[in-house]
Parts: sequence; C-alpha cells; structure tokens
Amino acid sequence: MTEFFHFEADFVESLRCIPMQVRLKLDTCGIKLKLPQWHRMTQDDRRSLLELPCETPPEVDAYRRLLTQLVQERTGATVSTLAVDPTPPWLDTTTIPDSVQAKAQESGITIAIDQWEQLLTAERFALIKLSRSNHENANFLPALKEFHLL
Repeated sequence: MTEFFHFEADFVESLRCIPMQVRLKLDTCGIKLKLPQWHRMTQDDRRSLLELPCETPPEVDAYRRLLTQLVQERTGATVSTLAVDPTPPWLDTTTIPDSVQAKAQESGITIAIDQWEQLLTAERFALIKLSRSNHENANFLPALKEFHLL
C-alpha cells in the first residue's frame, strides 16, 4: 500500500503533483523529472513510479531505466540527470541540516537531534526539501505537525 503524507492530501488522489515518495526515488536514482513530464504520464505510469522499489542498487538501476523510458515515450525528450549524493543528508540521523533548523526557527521551533533521529527517512527527506529556499515552503509547518515535531 502506498502511503502519502497528510500535507500532500490536496493532490494525491489526482497525482497532479509529484509526491515526496517519488521525489525521494528521483534523487536516489539521479533523475530530475519536471512537472510537465509528470503530467504527460498516464495514471498507471505514475502509480508504477509510486509503487516500484528504489533502494538497492538493482532497484535503483531498474527505476532509472523505467523512468528514462517513460519520459522518452511520453514526451519525446531525454531525462535530465542529477549527481547522486553517496551520503544524502536525509540518511544522516546525527546532523540536522541548517536549512531545516533555520526554517523551523522561523516558526519559533527548535528540532532536537533525538527528534531528528526518530524520523523516518522519507520524513527527513520531506523536511529537507520543504526547507529549501527555492521551494514554496507552504507545507513545512504542516509537515512539522504531521511528524510530531510541534
């Protein structure tokens, strides 16, 4: 069963936006998927990208190949690639990224390291993505609430 964050509730039924769990897989396999490319995919394509695993090296390779194929078939374009961080910050339970702490502090919240350690990988990933200055950030506070950090 595919789990979504509550803060994504306004778009998950239609999958009009790229859910965090797919965004995590994109960063894991090193592909930048643009929203217009996502929109050109069928609902079945989107469901497959949600449900397929992308953790072990063979899974990551298979996910990357499928996504590359889907983008080519649906848009006629080639995918943009990203460098894959061998030690992404969402896997580090010992260090809270500065962007996350700064964004939390804007709301008068301090995240303790023991709280950060208790978060699921996907939750740490979401907070990192939602705290970036180039992101809309509207869901940062709802995510903090959802993850019991408030």
